[in-house]
Amino acid sequence: MLSRKRRREEPPSIHPRNRYAENPPDFAQLASLYPSFEPFVFFSRSGRPTIDWKDFNATRELTRVLLLHDHAVNWLVCRWIPDGQLCPTVPNRSNYIHWINDLLSSELIPATHGSDCRVKGFDIGTGANCIYPLLGASLLGWSFVGSDVTEVALEWATKNVESNPHLLELINIRNANDPFSFGGFTSSRRDIANESNPDLCVEENTKPLCQNLKELSTLEPPVLVGVVKDGESFDFCMCNPPFFESFEEASLNPRTSCGGTPDEMVYPGGEKAFITRIIEDSVVLKRSFRWFSTMVGKKANLKFLISKLREVGVSVVKTTEFVQGQTARWGLAWSFIPPSKDFISSNTPMRSQISFTLEGLKRQCGAFQVLKSMESFFLDKGISCKIDLSSFSVTVTLSEVQVNIAPKNGPELLKADENQPSKSQCVFCVSLLEQIPGTLLVRWSSSAKDRPAVSGGFNSLFNQLEECLRKEFSLKA
Repeated sequence: MLSRKRRREEPPSIHPRNRYAENPPDFAQLASLYPSFEPFVFFSRSGRPTIDWKDFNATRELTRVLLLHDHAVNWLVCRWIPDGQLCPTVPNRSNYIHWINDLLSSELIPATHGSDCRVKGFDIGTGANCIYPLLGASLLGWSFVGSDVTEVALEWATKNVESNPHLLELINIRNANDPFSFGGFTSSRRDIANESNPDLCVEENTKPLCQNLKELSTLEPPVLVGVVKDGESFDFCMCNPPFFESFEEASLNPRTSCGGTPDEMVYPGGEKAFITRIIEDSVVLKRSFRWFSTMVGKKANLKFLISKLREVGVSVVKTTEFVQGQTARWGLAWSFIPPSKDFISSNTPMRSQISFTLEGLKRQCGAFQVLKSMESFFLDKGISCKIDLSSFSVTVTLSEVQVNIAPKNGPELLKADENQPSKSQCVFCVSLLEQIPGTLLVRWSSSAKDRPAVSGGFNSLFNQLEECLRKEFSLKA
C-alpha cells in the first residue's frame, strides 16, 4: 500500500529532475566565485542573499553565471549584445527541456529514427540568447536547429553557439526570414507564396530578382513551413512565443525585469494567434515532427488552442504546468502520429485541481490584495482558513459538519453549530500564481482523500469565490 505521503498530490512545482529542484542557486557562493555578479547581491531583511529582480542587469548576469557555473556554457549576451533583448531564467527554461524529455522518454509516440539515435529538436524563435538549444545540448546532448527573424538575434545566437566549441556541432542557427538562405525552400512554402501572388512564381533552388524579394517580403515571416527543409525530420519543436498583443501590455509587470524586444514579446493577436500559426504549420509538416510543442502564458487560451488541435485531427494532446516562484506558464504538446497501443488506456485520474483566471487586474491591485480578499471571503462564511504570504496561498479547513452541509444547503449556510463537535476535517489550498502582468491564476488543490468534497455546494463555494473576486478586482468583469 502506498504511504499517505506518496499518495498526496502536491501543486505543480519545479521539475524533479531540474538541478535547482533540491538545490536553489546559492547567491552568496556565486558572488564569491564570480566578481561580476557580486555587485548585484545583497542581504534581505531575513538575512538571505538575494538580488533585485527588477534590475535587468542583475537578472541577466545571474543567467550568465548559472549557465557557466552549472552547465559549462559560455553566454556572451551579457557583455556585448544591445540592452533590451529577452533575458531568460535558467531554472524556468530547464523545466521545459525536462518536460520534452519526459514526452520523448515515455515512447507514447514511437520514435521514427533510422540509425542516428541522437534527439533532434527545432527551436522556433531561438532569440539572441539561444537558451533552449544551449541547455538541451549541454544537459542531454540533443542537436538543435534554432530559427529567428531578426539580424540581432541571428548574429548573437550564432556567437553564443560559436563561443561553446563543445556544442558547436550540435546547434545550427537558421534565418527564418530568408527561406533561400539555406537552399531549403520547401514545396509547401512555394505553394503558399505562389498562391498569394500568382505573378511571383517561386521556383525551387532559384533566387528571385530584387523586386520579387520585395514582393515576397509582404508575407508574414514563416514559422515552420518554409524554414524546415524538404526531407528534414525532428523529434520535437519548442517555442517561447510572443505572449502579448502590444508592448504596453508586456511592460505592465513592475516586479521583474527579464527584458525583451517587441519582436520577442509582441505579435498581432498575441500568443493565441502565434500558436495558431504553429498549429496550422504542423498540419502541413505532420510527418516531419514526432512532437510539436509550445509554451502558453495564459491558461485561458489553452481551451481554445486544444479545441483548434482537435479540429485539425491530432492524435495526442498533452499539457503541463511550469511553476517558478510566483510565475506560472503552461506547456502544450501534440502529435499527428498514432500513439503506441501499449499506452492507450481508458483510465482517467480524478481531477485534483480546479482553477480560474483573473484578467485585466486594476493597476492598484496586486496579488496581496487578492489574497487578503480571499481570506475575508472564507472567514465571512465561518470557514477556518490560514493565509501564507510566502507562498501566496490560503489553507482552508472545513469540518465534517460543514462538508455535509455544503451539498445540501449551499455555500451560504456553511456556518455550523459551534456547539456541535467536529469529528474530521477536509483541508484544501487556494493559491495565487501570476501568469502575465495583469493576470492571476486562482487554483484550488487538495489531497486525494479530500477530493470527493469537490462537488455540489463545495463547487458552488468556489464559483462564488470567483464571482466575488471578479467583481472586486477585474476590469473585465
